[in-house]
Amino acid sequence: MPAKPANALTCALFESLVTLSVRVYAEPLGATVSHLRTKNGDHEVDLIVTRPDGRCVAFEVKSSPYVEPADLKHLTWLRGILSEDLLDAAVITTGTAAYRRREDGIAVIPAVLLG
Repeated sequence: MPAKPANALTCALFESLVTLSVRVYAEPLGATVSHLRTKNGDHEVDLIVTRPDGRCVAFEVKSSPYVEPADLKHLTWLRGILSEDLLDAAVITTGTAAYRRREDGIAVIPAVLLG
């Protein structure tokens, strides 16, 4: 049975919960957590965790158990910009299984596994 689509409030609350969790895990490591949106709004990455050495991990947050190719376009764009400074990229979902996509190597991680 397919999951019901989330409403805007549920989506915002899910993204806030994931952001809070990532901030809590990043802080003891001396990493910062930020959000990226280009000036003209063409690209947006929900969370970028940057280590003190400047290298980072990027996350998209999707309040869905499924990942569509369109959900990954900003992560693949950022990979092209940062190259080796982007250590990894992942989508945080409401799904139940973690895996790495064969097509592009992007990780898919259920929020429940963040802790």
